[in-house]
Amino acid sequence: MGAQLAQVGMGTVDVAMTGHASATDLAAASLGSSVWLPLVLFMIGTLMGLTPIVAQHVGARRFAHIRPAVHQALWVAGALGLCCALGIRALAAPVFGWMSVPADVLPLAMRYLAGVAFGLPAIALYETLRFYSDGLGHTRASLQFALLGLAVNIVANYVLIFGGDGLTALFGSGLPAALQAIPARGAAGCGIATAISMWSMFLAMLVYTKLAPAYRRARFGQAFSWPALAPIGELLRVGLPVGVAIFAEVSLFTLIALFLAGYGEIVIAAHTVALNFSSVLFMLPLSLGMALTVRVGQALGRGKLRHARFVAFNGVACALVAAFVIDLILVFAGPFAVSLYTGNAAVQRLAIELLLIATLYQFSDALQVSLAGALRGYKDTRIIMAVTLVSYWGVGVGLGNLLGRGVHGVFAGLGVYGYWIGLIAGLSVAAVLLARRLRRTSRLRRFSAAGP
Repeated sequence: MGAQLAQVGMGTVDVAMTGHASATDLAAASLGSSVWLPLVLFMIGTLMGLTPIVAQHVGARRFAHIRPAVHQALWVAGALGLCCALGIRALAAPVFGWMSVPADVLPLAMRYLAGVAFGLPAIALYETLRFYSDGLGHTRASLQFALLGLAVNIVANYVLIFGGDGLTALFGSGLPAALQAIPARGAAGCGIATAISMWSMFLAMLVYTKLAPAYRRARFGQAFSWPALAPIGELLRVGLPVGVAIFAEVSLFTLIALFLAGYGEIVIAAHTVALNFSSVLFMLPLSLGMALTVRVGQALGRGKLRHARFVAFNGVACALVAAFVIDLILVFAGPFAVSLYTGNAAVQRLAIELLLIATLYQFSDALQVSLAGALRGYKDTRIIMAVTLVSYWGVGVGLGNLLGRGVHGVFAGLGVYGYWIGLIAGLSVAAVLLARRLRRTSRLRRFSAAGP
C-alpha cells in the first residue's frame, strides 16, 4: 500500500503543482495524462502477469525457473515501453483534435506529453523488476523506490514547473543568480519531471535487485537469456488479459476526461481534482488486491487449494472494510483535500460535489479490484478482461455518455454528473460478475484436486 500511495502521489503532486501554476496548465497536464496513462497502465497490466508466475514458482520451491521468466519479461517490457513512447507521440494530436481541446490548452498538453514519453521505457522496466520482487514477497523494495521517485518528482517539479520563482519560494532569496533565472515551464516542465522520476526509480531498483541478499536464490542478473517464445507466451497468456482489463477500467475514467474537454477548464479541473483524490484513497483496496495475487499464487504453488480460497474471500472482506473507511474520508476530509489542489472557488465547489457522488461507488470499486486480484493469483485472467470490457466500456462509458450528453429532444443531459453515474453502474456490474467467477473458480480448483 505504501508503494502504491507513493506512486499515485507523483500524479497527485503533478495535479496540485500544475493547478497552482494556472488552470490552463492543470487542464493541459490532466488531458495529457488521459492520453498516456491508459497506454502505460495497459503495459503495466501486461507485465503484472509476472507476479503470479513468480509467486507460484516460489510456492513450489522452483527457484531456478524464476530467473528466465524475469529475463523474458524484461524483453517484453523494453518493447512495450518503446511502442508506448512512439504511440503517444503519434496519437496525441489526432485525439486532441477529435476531442476539440481548447486552443490555449493544446500546445501545453503536447509539450507535456513530449516530456513524459522519454520516461516510458524506464517505467516499463521498473515495473517488471517490481513485480518480480513482489512475487518473491519482497514488497518493501517497491515502497523504497516509489518513495525515491516521489521525492525526485517533487524537487524536479519545483525546478521545472515554477522555475527560479518556485525555487526562491522554497529556499529563499539567497540562491545563486543562475538558479533564480531558470525559466518556468508549467505543464511542459511537469512532463520532463515525470520522466526524470521514472528513470531514477528504474536505475535504483536495477542496482538493488542485482546486489541485495534477499534475491540470491533467484537473482535475475546472472546468465542473461535472449528472447524465447515459450516463456514470453506464458507471460502474455497471463498478463495480456490483465493489461486489456486495466486499460478498459482506466479508459472508463480517462475517456470521461476527454469527453469533458468541451465543457471548459472549470469542469475539467474539478473532475481531475475529484478523481485524483479518490484515486489516492483507492490505493488501499488496490493494494489488497495485489497482495491477494501473491498470497493466492503462493498457496496454489504449495498445493494448498483450500487455503487459497480462504485467503481470497477474506481479502475481499477486508476490501469492503476499506471501502467504508474511504467513504468516511471522502465525506469529512474531502473539502480540505480539494483546497490543497486549487484555490479556485468554482473548481472547489464542483470537485466537492463530485466527491460526494464518488462515495456511491467505493464498495463496488473495492469489490471488483480485490476479486480481480484473487483471480490473477489463480491465473484466471481472461474472464477479467471480458468482464471489464463489457462493464466499463459497455455499461460505464455507454451509459455515462448517454446521461452526460443527453438525447436530443428527450432530455438535455446531466453533464459531468451523468458521466459519474455511468462510473457507478460500470463498477457495480463488474463487481457482481467477478464475484460469481471467483466463487466458481475457487470451487473448481478445490474439487479438481480432490477428484470428481
